[in-house]
Amino acid sequence: MRRICYCLAIAAVMLVCVPFAAAQASFDLNLGFGSARAGSNGGGIDEATFGPCIPSPATPTCLANPSLKGVFMGFGGDLMLYKHVGVGAEVAFKPALSDYGPLKYRQTFYDINGIVAPVNEKRVQVQVQGGIGAAKTGFTINQSFCVGTAICQSVSQSAGSATHFQVHAGVGIQLFVTEHIFIRPQFDLHYVPNFTDQFGRNSVPAAMIWVGYSFGDRS
Repeated sequence: MRRICYCLAIAAVMLVCVPFAAAQASFDLNLGFGSARAGSNGGGIDEATFGPCIPSPATPTCLANPSLKGVFMGFGGDLMLYKHVGVGAEVAFKPALSDYGPLKYRQTFYDINGIVAPVNEKRVQVQVQGGIGAAKTGFTINQSFCVGTAICQSVSQSAGSATHFQVHAGVGIQLFVTEHIFIRPQFDLHYVPNFTDQFGRNSVPAAMIWVGYSFGDRS
């Protein structure tokens, strides 16, 4: 629910800016898919006690912490206040829950960026982004129970989350297939202090393919 609220907040801010963008410069809304990578931190969670443990053949109930990988989905937008300078915001998250020992987890990255576009022509725009935000790892636990032999049910509930400050940098090439529709391959780096509490490193490389629509005057 909180992730949805963040997305709606970003969308609301961007939509408020549309009239200004149409009059002054350009405003983009985009949807993306990609992936982010970070190895395991080598730790584990005991499936019986949910306490920390070190995976080994001698501890069969200790389930290893996973690597960060898989498909990410993103929403974002940017407002070019001038031809070569703008601001933007993005949220990227795993749409499906993944295993984290005996738990399930979903990773989300939020960032607000300054944008420099050293190349901004009719059919191509090069974006260099830099900003700050947050990285949230949300955990859930699945529990199953039965009432006699008549009804069996599985219930998921929140088991807490870990949120860290992050610094974001990205480079993308925005290619316009029509006057307003574009595709932007983008490479990102998220630096998240203390991210080794959940995964194997604080630096998380990522790549996304964004598809979007540009409003306003790009001339």
